[in-house]
Amino acid sequence: MRTKRKTAEKAPARNAGVPSFQRIKNHILQRIHAGEWKEGDQIPTEAALGRQFGVARMTVNRALRELATEQSVSRIQGAGTYVAQQKYQSTLVAIRSIADEVRARSHRHACAVKLLESTRAPAALARKFDARRGIRLFHSILVHYENEVQIQVEDRWVNAALAPDYLRQDFTRSTPNEYLMRVAPLQGVSYRIEAKLPPAEIRKRLAMPAGEPCLVLYRTTRSMGMVASVATMWHPASRYQLTGSF
Repeated sequence: MRTKRKTAEKAPARNAGVPSFQRIKNHILQRIHAGEWKEGDQIPTEAALGRQFGVARMTVNRALRELATEQSVSRIQGAGTYVAQQKYQSTLVAIRSIADEVRARSHRHACAVKLLESTRAPAALARKFDARRGIRLFHSILVHYENEVQIQVEDRWVNAALAPDYLRQDFTRSTPNEYLMRVAPLQGVSYRIEAKLPPAEIRKRLAMPAGEPCLVLYRTTRSMGMVASVATMWHPASRYQLTGSF
């Protein structure tokens, strides 16, 4: 088992509204995701992290306990805290770019950007991000095509703190999913699927006849201890199916 040589570090700058224990969690996850701390590496002690961040040990202890529960670190009594072996889980709905799905069928993918904006979240939307009202979010609405046929409307809200360059991306060349997987490594995901009639604007964007239902995928992803994105994806039921395997 490897151990890391101790070096003097400065605490990351304080972010308004981010609790101290969460700043510590974010710092540790960033070092792990960047490859600076690898599986089996020992991370600084509670006392060292407390001095680095200027907080009490109980605050550091909370951060490490939560990371251990999330299986990002392993805590060994009397020996310290180590980067855990990374475990990846598959779900019925894979976190995969729709562009890759289309290309895997040897078809052509295209995308039309309908909306890109920055906004401050009202209370109801902020709750979906486990944040306070007024958090800065990016909002995008895209229509995805397969062989020039509309197959998905993607309505996505993104945490600006995790993806600050989101609005500068050319989503006709690279999808939001591809960008987010690069800048905000996936830590967790939750989703649900339902069949429902689309509102008029969605039906128009998908060129659907009145009365045809959609398969709707609601998906929330997490990264670095925060909600990274909340997306709603509408698919015409007559043109699309959602599949998966274990």
